[in-house]
Amino acid sequence: MEILDICDEQGNPTGKTVERSVAHRDGILHRTAHVWVTRERDGKPQILLQKRSQNKESFPGLFDTSSAGHIPAGVDFVPSALRELREELGIAAEAEQLHYAGSFRIRYEKIFHGALFRDNEFTRVYVYREPVDERALRLQESEVEEVRWFDLEEVREEIRHSRDRFCVPAEGLDVLIRYLQKEGRST
Repeated sequence: MEILDICDEQGNPTGKTVERSVAHRDGILHRTAHVWVTRERDGKPQILLQKRSQNKESFPGLFDTSSAGHIPAGVDFVPSALRELREELGIAAEAEQLHYAGSFRIRYEKIFHGALFRDNEFTRVYVYREPVDERALRLQESEVEEVRWFDLEEVREEIRHSRDRFCVPAEGLDVLIRYLQKEGRST
C-alpha cells in the first residue's frame, strides 16, 4: 500500500496523507516527479520515452515520459525522481545531474480496466542530459515494456492530433520545451 502526502496547489504537503488508490478513486491532489531523459541528434532534441506495461492502471501500452512516479509521504521531489530513474530504467543518477525545469498540474478522469481513474497531481519536472545507451538500461518489467528515442518535435506534433501512441502530458512536454529553449537548445 502506497501512502502519499495530500498537497496544496503549490505542491506543499498539507500534513494529511492518503492511500494511492483512494487518491485516484477520489481525485485527491498529490505529488509526482517526472524526469525527461534527453539528447541531441543531428541538431535536434530527442527524448527517451518508456512504453508503459500492459498492467499499468492508466494508459497501458502507450509511450510516456522517460521516468515518472508518485512521491511517497514524507519524501521530497528530487529523491523520488532519482529513485524512479533507478527503479524504472536502471539509471543511477546523482541529484546534481537532474536539472529542474518547472512544474505543472495533471487533472483528468478516465476509465481504465473498467474503473474510473481520477488523477489530480502537482508535478515537478526534471531533465537528465547525461549520455544514455537505451540498450544497456535495466527496465522494470512490471512498469516498462521498452524504451525508445523520439524526436521531440515528432512527439509534440503527434500529441496535438492523436493519442494512439503517446500519453505524455502536453503540459509536461511544454515545460521541457521551455527549459530547452531557455538553455539555448533548439526545439
